[in-house]
Amino acid sequence: MKANVTNVRISPKKLNVIAYIVRGMDVKNALDTLRFMPKKWADIIYKVVASAVANATHNDAQELANLTISSIVVNKGLVYRRHNPISRGRAHAILKRTSHVNVELAVK
Repeated sequence: MKANVTNVRISPKKLNVIAYIVRGMDVKNALDTLRFMPKKWADIIYKVVASAVANATHNDAQELANLTISSIVVNKGLVYRRHNPISRGRAHAILKRTSHVNVELAVK
């Protein structure tokens, strides 16, 4: 009972703050928490958890009340490298980081 998303255009450091809060929670409580969380990118983790729940209910015939989040792993993805021109013909690097999110569910 897994779901993942790759190359989300947000740094892993920002997503780990959200993942830390819901790690180990019941799925129903986690979905409610993520839906009303004031963080901008909580919607990404909400969609991944909802996809994992859909996989569990459709493929493995599990019930929503019996599921918990066993692990949420946020890894570093691709880094888009851009440049900001500065004086004397030089350039400063701009790193646009991406993330991979993996969610696994377990039965209580």
